[in-house]
Amino acid sequence: MIKLTRLDGSELFVNPDLIETIEETPDTHITLANGKKYLVLEKTPAIVDKIVSFKAIILRRATPGPGKKYLFRKKMAIYRLCCMLED
Repeated sequence: MIKLTRLDGSELFVNPDLIETIEETPDTHITLANGKKYLVLEKTPAIVDKIVSFKAIILRRATPGPGKKYLFRKKMAIYRLCCMLED
């Protein structure tokens, strides 16, 4: 979810996967796939940057990297311990 600001100053969290169009007239209009429309204070480039950084965070968390190996080792140690108990 990305955080946007409505015209009255309240915060709004939007699922970027549901955004269909972003139109920038004097105000920024966001149209979602379900037909809902929102007016926000952020300009289009700022919204696009938020969407790109949100997707980058999702991809970083989804790809296995060197920081996640300790979890695999820990699970393997538990598995080996269970196998030893059964023997």
